[in-house]
Amino acid sequence: MKLIAKTLYGLEKVLTEEVISLGASDVQAANRAVLFNGDKELLYKVNYCARTALSVLMPIADFRIRSKDDLYKSGLKIEWDRFMGPDDTFSVVPVINSPHFEHTGYAGLLLKDAIADFFRNKTGRRPSVDADDPVLLINLHISNDLVTISLDSSVIPLFKRGYRQEQAVAPLNEVLAAGILLLSGWKGSSTLTDPMCGSGTIPIEAGLMACNIPPGKFRSFFGFQRWKDFDEALFQRVKLDSENGIISSPVKISGSDISEQAAIQSRSNVEKAGLSDLIKIGVSDFKDLKCTDEHGIVFLNPPYGQRLQPDELDSLYSMIGSTLKHNYPGNTAWLITSNKESLKHVGLKPKEKQTLFNGALECILLKYEMYKGTKKQEKA
Repeated sequence: MKLIAKTLYGLEKVLTEEVISLGASDVQAANRAVLFNGDKELLYKVNYCARTALSVLMPIADFRIRSKDDLYKSGLKIEWDRFMGPDDTFSVVPVINSPHFEHTGYAGLLLKDAIADFFRNKTGRRPSVDADDPVLLINLHISNDLVTISLDSSVIPLFKRGYRQEQAVAPLNEVLAAGILLLSGWKGSSTLTDPMCGSGTIPIEAGLMACNIPPGKFRSFFGFQRWKDFDEALFQRVKLDSENGIISSPVKISGSDISEQAAIQSRSNVEKAGLSDLIKIGVSDFKDLKCTDEHGIVFLNPPYGQRLQPDELDSLYSMIGSTLKHNYPGNTAWLITSNKESLKHVGLKPKEKQTLFNGALECILLKYEMYKGTKKQEKA
């Protein structure tokens, strides 16, 4: 069957590599999504194991429309009883970019009516809409005149791993954290530190990767578990096979934060993820830290502008550049930020940069290589 894994902008490449490694075929990267073919086992596996997927959709119909009425008429023709019964609840999530619809909600309402009328015509009963906890979550995507209707097999977004008990003011999305780690090429062998760790998302995602722990291990629910064709035995086998690959790792992973409260939150999340033996969390100001491994890797997610004043941000970014240059020789640093103005105060030339999104917030991911002495001396 055809499947679609949705992701954040900029992570399409790493998600493509993930689904291929899990057994997908006919893989094609799209905008914030990866399209591929697979069976029910792969559907379960991508939900359970993919680190950079936000959700996994299964398309059940696609067609073109010339008017609003065409959406209702075509929606009525879908055999909805293959996927749900008249006593089940459902919800429709519309994503619309079409001249046929000025209001996104109206397209969703037309499809809801088509589903309800399908069952009323066939059974005399109409299923109920439940936006909070539906049995079936339906994704309606309309681009110009092309309509794609899919079932959401995840329902609860996959970045909600289940290990985060405590969170900072502006926590880093778990999928983005995993994506940054994969984009960096970190393989779980070199020392990793996050000196502004907040609630610990980057160290925890790194720990999961290093130990080969599937990110779905902490979740108690996936949308496909309510589907009519859900195969409990198959899902248990997918879980068992995935968890049989878990290993212990000798890599050193640490996080710290200037806020003691953030460090407490981080430790709580690390413990929930079962990684207390691997990840060490401390309370420190970054400027007071020095690297313990001259071949290590540093990840930095500085506070955004919503939390600090412009002059404070400029000073912070200046301190980051100075500390990296003087205290982290030989290390590679990755910095993600939405504050382009303050970046000039880092005073270091990035080796690489690319655009990513943390939710709706546009960010830049930059790579800095720290040399001992000067760049010429390092090359020599």
